[in-house]
Amino acid sequence: MEIDITRLKSGLDSFIPVDIIYSFKEAELKNSGILKLDDVKINGEISKNSLNDYNISIIVKGTMVLPCSLTLKPVNHDFSLKIEGNLTEMLEEINEKEKNNQKTIDIFPIIWENILMEIPIRIVSDDVSDVKTKGDGWELVTDEKSGNPTLAKLKDLL
Repeated sequence: MEIDITRLKSGLDSFIPVDIIYSFKEAELKNSGILKLDDVKINGEISKNSLNDYNISIIVKGTMVLPCSLTLKPVNHDFSLKIEGNLTEMLEEINEKEKNNQKTIDIFPIIWENILMEIPIRIVSDDVSDVKTKGDGWELVTDEKSGNPTLAKLKDLL
């Protein structure tokens, strides 16, 4: 996601609008836990501040397809996030180097890191009624059934 900043660098423009629709490739999604991420809308602007540094203010919206935590069936998860701040500081946080004296800025690493932060720890499909919750020597533990049954008698003592 290279953004041309030559007009911003020369002072001809006070900001550069960002309006991108991006579909992530399979190789980009590898090891992220996301099955599919298409048609992500990226809208906002990049501006230059008084210290000759760049600020970014964008909104990223889309739908990621994740595996259900119980059945591994694909589940759609909508997300919307706002990214604001100093471009150099954001790139330093994610250990990316900003290339000085360049005519473009790559905002992909910033967007990707923020999308990864939006992945829920657990997502369950709406149609999980046919899932086995018990078997030979195992039982599905949910939030409702938390606790160690061998320690349950200690509650009576207190």
